[in-house]
Amino acid sequence: MRRRTLIVLVLALSAGGLAGYSALEMLRARTTPAAAAEAPRGAQVVIAARDLAVGTLIGEEDVRVVEWPGNALPAGYATGVPDVVGRGVMTDVRMNEPLLETRLADRAGGGGMPILIPEGMRAVAVRVDEIVAVAGFVTPGTRADVLLTITPTGGGDAITKTVLQNVTVLAAGQQVTRDPEGRPITVGSLTVLVTPEDGEKLIHASAQGRIQLALRNMMDVREIRTTGARVAGLLTGASGPTRGPVQARAVRPSAEEVAPATIEVVKGGVRTLKRF
Repeated sequence: MRRRTLIVLVLALSAGGLAGYSALEMLRARTTPAAAAEAPRGAQVVIAARDLAVGTLIGEEDVRVVEWPGNALPAGYATGVPDVVGRGVMTDVRMNEPLLETRLADRAGGGGMPILIPEGMRAVAVRVDEIVAVAGFVTPGTRADVLLTITPTGGGDAITKTVLQNVTVLAAGQQVTRDPEGRPITVGSLTVLVTPEDGEKLIHASAQGRIQLALRNMMDVREIRTTGARVAGLLTGASGPTRGPVQARAVRPSAEEVAPATIEVVKGGVRTLKRF
């Protein structure tokens, strides 16, 4: 009896061991290919070795090549340093950011301001002071309206009128980049992006009167029609010019105000009335 029990126990242990071994081999067969497979090798991508500002002409020291992890590669990436050296940067590029075709000018375009001007547009510079430039807060990339203050030929009230709307500032002073600390830039001139027709209007306006910039919200692209502001309108509170001098309106006194005053006087028992 004990011998039979021992045999059954040995057979049970053998069967259990065989089942466990088979299950382990099955799991190894499923996991080994995935574990043994090498991680997908990424492509060689050119990235910025430092911050590159708008207008920068890229040199070999400005970039480096890295292996991009995974297969999700950015569209238009460069694979070699010769592909980007000598080309101008059209938008700010931060360090370790890939250099894409959409952010670089053609090799023949060079660097600096010209590569920022789209086809059919013009860059026009006008001389301004710090107040005209909204106390120095006009920086490259901001949008603004151009206001002109002028006295009409032959005299009359001076008028301030918006002559251009939603123009893009390309440069403040002689700088193309923003202040690294984010501080306002004191400018002596502004370069704005306009159409040829608007460029003529801007140059003529700066020669005829005083121009002022009004900053816009970057999301506000609406065109607003205004009638302009005149001196007479400022004094009267009206939005437009007055039609004539203001006349004083005569006020007629009421009956009580014109009625004579009567006083009763009693003297020596004699009563009299006096009117004034």
